Amino acid sequence: MSGGNAIRGTRVGAGPMGESERGESAPRRRVSYWCANGHESRPSFAVEADVPENWDCPRCGLPAGRDEQTPPAPPRNEPYKTHLAYVKERRSDADGEAILEEALAKLRRQREVP
Repeated sequence: MSGGNAIRGTRVGAGPMGESERGESAPRRRVSYWCANGHESRPSFAVEADVPENWDCPRCGLPAGRDEQTPPAPPRNEPYKTHLAYVKERRSDADGEAILEEALAKLRRQREVP
């Protein structure tokens, strides 16, 4: 007994499909890129396409350049900053003390009012 679906198990676009149906692919060229770890990657680009100067290394994720002798330097990782660290960059300790005193005075006034 069938489930009533004649095309069960197939998907749109399934079946033999060659260049005759898809069209011819564009002429390609391979370009070598090297990262700071010495990995080489060779992505392919269309002949008429602009080739980028940098490419991300698929093995380690570092930026890779086209010159094997001088690959791009690894990016500098900034440590995670807390909200307090950002506040301290913008405010001095004296500013913080003044703001704290102002907030405490406001709280004390609110508690005094019945």
